[in-house]
Amino acid sequence: MSRPDRKRLIVAITGASGAIYGVRLLEQLRDLPEWETHLIVSAAGVLTAAEELNLKRADIEALADVVHNAKDIGAAVSSGSFRTAGMVIAPCSMKTLAEVAHGMADNLVSRAADVVLKERRRLVLLARETPLNLAHLRNMTAVTEMGGIVFPPVPAFYTRPSSIDDVVNHTVGRVLDLFEIDHTHLVRRWQGLGVQDQ
Repeated sequence: MSRPDRKRLIVAITGASGAIYGVRLLEQLRDLPEWETHLIVSAAGVLTAAEELNLKRADIEALADVVHNAKDIGAAVSSGSFRTAGMVIAPCSMKTLAEVAHGMADNLVSRAADVVLKERRRLVLLARETPLNLAHLRNMTAVTEMGGIVFPPVPAFYTRPSSIDDVVNHTVGRVLDLFEIDHTHLVRRWQGLGVQDQ
């Protein structure tokens, strides 16, 4: 159940590879009592999480404070009057990117993203595809021009990651930074050349 005394963040998981990004984001936010997560998982997102992480829908939903059905266009997060800090789509498929770029709000993921944009709140899309064709690039441009942030989960090798967890944590930490959500152990912050190992 939603509590108005907490800050709210919408987290959507769609069918692109990289379900771990959405799951890790939920895990981090679960430990922050001042934040409330509103989760939307698409049908393709469930399939990808099962394939990549051996997680069922119920496993993912257990990490969130509030769960919304992706088909429920009448959910609280479909209205601008329901106040949130914004939304992260992690990972964001090219289909979802296209829906957001063209305002095709025919499911709750794209509708909630549309609301976040129209209310001038922060929208972050962890777009996952490579190589990119011209439609992908134009859709990224359109979302950026509307005020969204396209955030491909590209690893930072200056951190000298030693595991997949290191790579995932760094990306999730940078996403949390965009919402000014404090965390202490996810990101190895750049201090300048020659300073990192001192």
